[in-house]
Amino acid sequence: MADSDRAVYWGTGRRKSSVARVRLVPGSGKLLVNGKLGEEYLQYNAGYLNASKAPLETLGLEGDYDILVNVRGGGLTGQADAIKLGVARALCELDPDNRQPLKIEGYLTRDPRSKERKKYGLKKARKAPQFSKR
Repeated sequence: MADSDRAVYWGTGRRKSSVARVRLVPGSGKLLVNGKLGEEYLQYNAGYLNASKAPLETLGLEGDYDILVNVRGGGLTGQADAIKLGVARALCELDPDNRQPLKIEGYLTRDPRSKERKKYGLKKARKAPQFSKR
């Protein structure tokens, strides 16, 4: 069966400097990230795997859709959270009634926290060099 005759739902998720382009395709509940199995890509970390699939579990659709993800930038924490937001947005596209339960769980909120820029005269964003009185 070609991709054109199957229903495909898209969602984009962002977190820190990570961007995840998520496709939901009717299937058996597989997670595929950048062409690798989700478990392998997310290093078998239960927290990351659960976060990525949490929106589907909230709606009871774990085994109904495959999650196909292209993700770039950042580390695994940011990428896992970006995938979570992308899946939630794709589920809203699938059925507008899904929006309310996902919103209550907080899956549709984009986490605005990101790395603060380094300031001149400091070692990091806020860490100052040691003060010398003399």
